[in-house]
Amino acid sequence: MTAYKPIPEYRELGAQQFFAEIAPAQQPIVIRNFVQYWPVVAAAKKSPQDFAAYLLRFYTGKKARIFVAPPAANKRFYYNNDMTDVNYLRGEERVDLFLGRLLELMDRDVYPAISIQNSSPADILPGLIAENKSDFFPDEEPHLWVGNEGIVSAHYDGADNIACVVAGRRRFVLFAPDQVGNLYPGSLNFTPAGAPTSMVNLNEPDFERYPLFQIALDNAYSVELDPGDAIFIPMLWWHHVESLEKVNALMNFWWNGSAAKNAIPPSPIDSLNIALLAMRDLTPKQRNAWRCLFDHYLFKQGVDPAAYIPEHQQHLLGKVSLDYVRAIKDYFIEKLKK
Repeated sequence: MTAYKPIPEYRELGAQQFFAEIAPAQQPIVIRNFVQYWPVVAAAKKSPQDFAAYLLRFYTGKKARIFVAPPAANKRFYYNNDMTDVNYLRGEERVDLFLGRLLELMDRDVYPAISIQNSSPADILPGLIAENKSDFFPDEEPHLWVGNEGIVSAHYDGADNIACVVAGRRRFVLFAPDQVGNLYPGSLNFTPAGAPTSMVNLNEPDFERYPLFQIALDNAYSVELDPGDAIFIPMLWWHHVESLEKVNALMNFWWNGSAAKNAIPPSPIDSLNIALLAMRDLTPKQRNAWRCLFDHYLFKQGVDPAAYIPEHQQHLLGKVSLDYVRAIKDYFIEKLKK
């Protein structure tokens, strides 16, 4: 059995301390009882039926995106066996019918994994957020996830994330960004849920095929959260998530990076794809030479590349106007057309 590292826990944490100290450090933390005062959490603690009834107070009839994995998937939303597609079905359903089905499946011994994923409460349950607000995010809309027992394999987000457990229990297993090679990530361009996903089944790892995964496990962190608890998952930290009960719900906040309201494309993952396209035919030594330039200009591993250049000639190394960003984009649009 894996002996995971513990994640530091807080019970009293203010927004100012979090954004001034915790978030910049880019290390995960757990915040116990972070949203215990939310009415939706109180309803979920009473019973699954009370939780469903509470959500339906706000329902106006719109459909939500749903995902259904058959019993043969063993609760795991993932690729199919030959990686030509995913192992689940996607569609739309009325929220009241979905919740009714969720409660009905509680009494089954064999059942599919079903979930509403990454939905906008303002769209499908207007009024829910007004009664369940976070002092940390007065202007950010959370995303809603509801379902039964399910497993999402290790993946990362392009933004910092605070995930709040609303109903049921969830287990999180986290891996730092430097473990990426030991996680055997799948395709950048064909993913089960929008981000590259580890090819290793954490609960049944094949160490002959993925031997370096043992190193990832030796460096992994894990925690189990109850209703009202939250976890801070920094950008690009890989996280494997398991919903442990037959009725689970989570609301999470992404607020920067690729999720920022003022995010300007291309995103970092776009840039990675462009770099792969531009450098695919270079030799290993040539790629290593380019790594030195990236380390200097982008990652600033030595002297600040802008420190010795006059401000008016720093261009992308310094402050840029929106007009200049537009001009650079237009330049690349023309380059990429060729």
